Amino acid sequence: MMENKIYWLSLLFLIAFNGCISKEQQNEQPDSKKQKIIFETDLGNDIDDALALDMLYKYQDAGDIELLGIMLNKEGAHPPEFTDIMNSWYGYPDIPIGIIHNGVECEHDATNYAKCVSLMKDENGGPKFQRYLNDHTALPEAHLLYRELLAQQADHSVTIISVGFSTNLARLLDTSPDEFSKLTGQELVAQKVKLLCTMAGCFNNPEWYEYNVVEDIPAAKKVFSEWPTPLVTSPFEVGMAIHYPATSIENDFKWAAEHPLVDAYRCYHEMPYDRPTWDLTSVLYVVEGPSYFNVSEAGKIEVSDQGATTFTPEENGNRHYLSVDSLQAEQIKQRFIQLITQQPANFE
Repeated sequence: MMENKIYWLSLLFLIAFNGCISKEQQNEQPDSKKQKIIFETDLGNDIDDALALDMLYKYQDAGDIELLGIMLNKEGAHPPEFTDIMNSWYGYPDIPIGIIHNGVECEHDATNYAKCVSLMKDENGGPKFQRYLNDHTALPEAHLLYRELLAQQADHSVTIISVGFSTNLARLLDTSPDEFSKLTGQELVAQKVKLLCTMAGCFNNPEWYEYNVVEDIPAAKKVFSEWPTPLVTSPFEVGMAIHYPATSIENDFKWAAEHPLVDAYRCYHEMPYDRPTWDLTSVLYVVEGPSYFNVSEAGKIEVSDQGATTFTPEENGNRHYLSVDSLQAEQIKQRFIQLITQQPANFE
């Protein structure tokens, strides 16, 4: 009888112990429900980048994603400063920011709303919005920060959303092994990234050269031909079909006396104006899935020497592009308004 008692006590102990181990191991595992996302952007060139970033903060508030980093492919001090303002205002000051040196010359392409908001003063002459960082010029270069962040993640777990130039991504592919990983850039991307979703190209007009592509054609060529994971792009014509309304900017943010996104929108053009939502569509596709869109068959995407993009169906291809009809466009617009006008979780 004593032996039986000892046996059952030992068995119960093992069950309890294993239960504790399982619980601890479960806590150590990454939350599989949260998508791991890195956002690649030319923030400051067009206001849709800022709207897309707002969406990512809201998805993080909801627990849908973990925003691992924000990579800038617009050069200068003000894009990272504005990004820091946004991170701080939305309650995520610790999100890493990567910058670019010797990137695309685009300073005079449009009103730099990042500079506009960064220079705003409060009634006492101080900065209107809080910053978390002291020196925005000392941030790491994006292609190197990619290596650090990707090396820390589980295999095939990261989605990159690229809504600007391909410069940083091309540089990442060309990186050599370093202190973060023994893999080359190509190998690291293949091991850690599950999807690249871009806003780039145009497929309904072969003579239209889309801005994100033509500003760095060699980098776009490299990424579309050599990127080792599946790639989905939301082309120019999708964002053109869906405009964010100025009436929302004017009427739906009265819950916030000061809002860096609203100020940025007002800086970008003289109000009122509706703006195409190019970059927002890539974010929506990644986080909420393909149900809002039509997704092309599999194929390959080629970039010409002039910057035109061509899609060719291919049975074993891993490139796709998105399209929408008028009903889908309206549904997407309403979803954008619903999401962007929400108060952030950190708002007081």
